[in-house]
Amino acid sequence: MSALLEVRNLATEFGAKLGLRAVNDVSFRLERGKVLGLVGESGSGKSVTGFSIMGLLDRPGRVVDGQILFDGTDLATLSDAEMRRLRGKRIAMVFQDPMMTLNPVLTVGTQMIEAVRAHDPVSKDVARQRSRDALGLVGIPSPDERLSAYPHEFSGGMRQRVAIAIALLHHPDLIIADEPTTALDVTIQSQIISEFQKLAEQSNTAVIWITHDLAIVSRLADDIAVMYAGRLVETGSVEEVLGDPRHPYTRGLIMSVPSQNHRGEPLRQIPGMTPAINRLPPGCSFRTRCEQATDACAAMPDLMSEGSRAFRCFHPVARIDA
Repeated sequence: MSALLEVRNLATEFGAKLGLRAVNDVSFRLERGKVLGLVGESGSGKSVTGFSIMGLLDRPGRVVDGQILFDGTDLATLSDAEMRRLRGKRIAMVFQDPMMTLNPVLTVGTQMIEAVRAHDPVSKDVARQRSRDALGLVGIPSPDERLSAYPHEFSGGMRQRVAIAIALLHHPDLIIADEPTTALDVTIQSQIISEFQKLAEQSNTAVIWITHDLAIVSRLADDIAVMYAGRLVETGSVEEVLGDPRHPYTRGLIMSVPSQNHRGEPLRQIPGMTPAINRLPPGCSFRTRCEQATDACAAMPDLMSEGSRAFRCFHPVARIDA
């Protein structure tokens, strides 16, 4: 099956002269109706990857290498006007901070109706009904009344649900969700995840779910891509990667989940912190935190394939069935 989205060797830099690579040599593909979990600690490059695909990088950030093929079109070559025609209609993004989507001086209804009519030539009444239905879909009570409210009249969690509703207005082909449920309580979080699952299954929408929460990925995603210091370190199906990780960093993330620890024992965690992009060690960026590192790790390993999965490591974790 041909991919809806294929990212090839993507590289994104910041800094007018320093050339700091926040994303380096990232490649993955995503088919219609599938969910990809993009996982890693803060500073790993997950969100920058999403912004690169959307063409929403703040200057001096820029894509300097690679291709972003969306339905056969390289998004990296499109003008701002061409990207605006795609954004919201065929590609949508849900941000971690809902106020990146919402205008504080306009009512929610005004913003949603404008979002509908920006891409579809329908009447205000039709646009209002679609907006009302979208609010109901994400669990906002009394949607008719809420259309007349301003963003400051909503709680943080409710604002996020409004932002998700706006992303769903046009039933886009691709949704990039950047930690969209972080501010929501567990009940609403479960509801939103369920809606995204139905969206992928029933509308054939592809989803990139950016998160550090492996529990959400294990429930929602079909495939997973683990990032560290701007590079992919392991990719594959959720069952393979989470059930039998090959990269030490992936294993460390899994072992850091509280449910993996025995009662009364200290929580296990990966030692140290993700290095800043201007202070990356030579070779494998994870080697300063890795118990398995050797002198060989002073060189950058390639992403090595193993069946339907791949990992970037000279000393992969032993297979469970080995």
